[in-house]
Amino acid sequence: MRTLILIAVGLVLALASLRIAPAAWRNRAAISFTLAWLGVCAWNLATGLSHGYTLAQELPIHVFLYGVPVALAWTLARRRKT
Repeated sequence: MRTLILIAVGLVLALASLRIAPAAWRNRAAISFTLAWLGVCAWNLATGLSHGYTLAQELPIHVFLYGVPVALAWTLARRRKT
C-alpha cells in the first residue's frame, strides 16, 4: 500500500511541477522534479534498509517508485509546447 501511495504522490507532484512551470521552463522543471524525487526515493530506500530489508528486496520496488513519476514528468515536458 505504501508503494502505491508514494507512486501516486510522485505522479501528483510531477503533474503539479510541470503545470505551474511556463512552457519554456518545462525541461528545467522536469530536471528539478527528477532530482527532488531521487532524494525522496533515496530517503525511502534508506528507511527500508534500516528496517531490515535487503537491497535486493528494495531495489525492484524503487525502480517503479522512481521510474513511473519521472517517466511521466519527462513525457509531459517533451510534449509539444502550446
